[in-house]
Amino acid sequence: MIYRLASLAIAAVLFTSCGDSGIAIVPKSRIGSGYAANEQFSLPGPSSTAVANAIGKPRDKHSMPVYSFNERNRVVRTTAYTCSENDHLIYGNKNATGTTLRYTNRVRSAAADWSFYPVGTTFRIKGLPYLYVVDDYGSALTGTGTLDIYKPTKDIMNLWGRRNVEVTIVQWGSFTRSAELLSQRTKYDHCRQMLANIVRQQPSLGRVAKR
Repeated sequence: MIYRLASLAIAAVLFTSCGDSGIAIVPKSRIGSGYAANEQFSLPGPSSTAVANAIGKPRDKHSMPVYSFNERNRVVRTTAYTCSENDHLIYGNKNATGTTLRYTNRVRSAAADWSFYPVGTTFRIKGLPYLYVVDDYGSALTGTGTLDIYKPTKDIMNLWGRRNVEVTIVQWGSFTRSAELLSQRTKYDHCRQMLANIVRQQPSLGRVAKR
C-alpha cells in the first residue's frame, strides 16, 4: 500500500509539473522506483585533450571558451531549467519553436543562444546516453555558450545545478531557421541580439532578418 501511494505521488509530480500535458515522458516501469534517483548525475570530467584545446580561446561572460564551428568537442558550462519555473510558466510545455519540450530515454530538449548553437543542433554530453536537441532559448543565455538542459521537475533541475561538462556536437542546426523565427520576435531584446549576431556571422541572412 505504501509503495502504491509513493508511486502515485511520484507520477502526480511528474505529470503535473508543466500543466496538464504530461510533458515528462516516463516509462511505466520507472514510475515509483525513485525517478530522480535513477538519473545519472555523477559524470566524468572533461578529458585532458578537451581541457587543453580550450586553453587560449576567447571567453564568454562566464569565462568559458568560445569555439569555432568546426570544433565539435568542447568544454561547456551547463545549467538546468524546468517549465514550472516562474519565467517559463507562460510557455507551459512548449519550447521556442512551438513544439513540445522533450524528455525521454533517448531525446531531450536544451536551450541555448541560437547564434552559438542554432535551432536543431544536436549534441551528447560525455557520460550520458541521451541525444540533446536545441529547440529552446532563454534571455540569460544570450551572449554565452551555456547549454541549458531541460528537466521535468524542479527537484531534478536542482540535482543538476550548474556544471562544466564535455559535449560533442553530433549535428549543427539551421541558422536560416533560427533567423526566421527570431525575426518574428524582435520586440524582445535577447531575440534581437541573437539575430544580429547570426547576421554578423552570416551576412546573407540579413534578408531574412528584414522580412
